[in-house]
Amino acid sequence: MSIDSLPEQLLDCAKRSGAECAEVFQSQSLSRPVFFEANRLKQLESTQAEGTALRLWKDGRPGLAVAYGAVEPQALVDRAIAISQLNDPEEVELASESHLSYPDVGQSVPIEQLVEWGNLAIAQIRDRYPDVLCSSGWDCEAETTRLINSNGLDCGYTDTTLSGFLEVEWIRGDDFLNVSDGQTERNHLDPIAIAQQILQRLEWAKENTTPPTGRVPILFTSKAIDMLWGTVQAALNGKQVIEGASPWSDRIGSLVTSEHITLSQQPKAGPFSCPFDDEGTPTRAITFIDRGELQLFYTDLTTGKSLGSGTTGNGFRSGLGSYPTPGLFNLLIEPGKKSLDELIASIDNGLILDQMLGGGAGISGEFSVNVDLGYRIEKGQIVGRVKDTMVAGSVYTALKNLVELGNDAEWNGSCHTSSAIVEGLSCTGRA
Repeated sequence: MSIDSLPEQLLDCAKRSGAECAEVFQSQSLSRPVFFEANRLKQLESTQAEGTALRLWKDGRPGLAVAYGAVEPQALVDRAIAISQLNDPEEVELASESHLSYPDVGQSVPIEQLVEWGNLAIAQIRDRYPDVLCSSGWDCEAETTRLINSNGLDCGYTDTTLSGFLEVEWIRGDDFLNVSDGQTERNHLDPIAIAQQILQRLEWAKENTTPPTGRVPILFTSKAIDMLWGTVQAALNGKQVIEGASPWSDRIGSLVTSEHITLSQQPKAGPFSCPFDDEGTPTRAITFIDRGELQLFYTDLTTGKSLGSGTTGNGFRSGLGSYPTPGLFNLLIEPGKKSLDELIASIDNGLILDQMLGGGAGISGEFSVNVDLGYRIEKGQIVGRVKDTMVAGSVYTALKNLVELGNDAEWNGSCHTSSAIVEGLSCTGRA
């Protein structure tokens, strides 16, 4: 896919129309997903999208207009100027001149390979459990991003990412079980590893048992613990600090979590690597929490100026029609040394939380979630699946009472995290 001359035309039209400065953010994507349903290949798709966002300032007032597909440059500029007249004047925050060249990352794979991975994953499950129903999706997506502005900034690159998920439904009389797992990687996916994760859960769920009650150790698997890190990301957001919403606003240099936790952003790691943010600032490696001690908040240009820390290269858009705002893109939690089996063996009476129903805790940290998929541990052994169970408490309490992290780190969205044992949460359930 090639980026055409539309961005340059938009900057030129904006200048001729009286705008003091302007910025063009352009995104193109090509996706080729394949879907399986009820153990069989259902459909192949190919989707392509192109969007352009123009942000300009006229008379100091900002205006943002978005177009998808082909657009006449002057029409988009006129829309942005019309919108700017409805806004109050504000200080312009645009990245300075830069012409850094970023290499494309990731390799594309043919649709035939995606289909093969899907068939292989399903076959692995049905060889052991022929009565289950499997659904899955496999995708190869290439996204090209280009950002230019009137200060002379011009940067862009193409990112090709592979993703696959597998979902299994197991019905035994009136007992319904749903287990899912997946991967996001560059260059290659491992369908056997995805299937093995699910087979392990199916084995653990062969028997149902009563849940533990009261304050017991909770072992969050790597795909469930993201609920904790979601609250951490909110608390580290510089915008939340300015608004006084973060409980860590005045805690720089203080312990805010267990000393087992070291949390950093690594721009070059894994399938979510990113050379620059949506404001054109080069991203960089940053340690936000070092062995429990708060080091830094993440910011965009505007927030960094307000805090006096400058931008950390974390200005991102939630969509083309949104202004950049502080966001994390590649969060890594330093893993521990024990395997998942060793963590399980260390618990005398507790619960494995693997899948949950309900939203995240948010910045308040308070939560109460239904356990969609969980298992009881007694004397270091999994004795069965629990049903009609809830886990409640505070994320901040759990972070301070994190006992140990495992060595089984994997990507959960753009967060690379392992499983962990935490204390201080309450478990309730029905026999």
